[in-house]
Amino acid sequence: MASVTEIGSLIDRDPKIRGGRPKIAGTGLTVSRITAWYKMGMTPEEIALEYPHLTLAHVHAALAYYHVNRDEIEADLAQDEAAALEWQRQRGPKANRQ
Repeated sequence: MASVTEIGSLIDRDPKIRGGRPKIAGTGLTVSRITAWYKMGMTPEEIALEYPHLTLAHVHAALAYYHVNRDEIEADLAQDEAAALEWQRQRGPKANRQ
């Protein structure tokens, strides 16, 4: 008989990892990162193939979490984008010419 995995066990939080953001259990890979790849056009299958430590179930669990908690994950994505823009601004115009 096949073992059963509770879907809720695939996503967790740890205040010591990624600021407590929801992530794939046992990894540091956040739901927001998987969501970003998905929003860039990667399919769940492509994400799982690109990151072999993930299963397709992990990817689908992350996307399900996103759809149920859209406001939280969109806020995480916006925060990441703002941090990237600030980092780029601090590096100055030389960084943009590379």
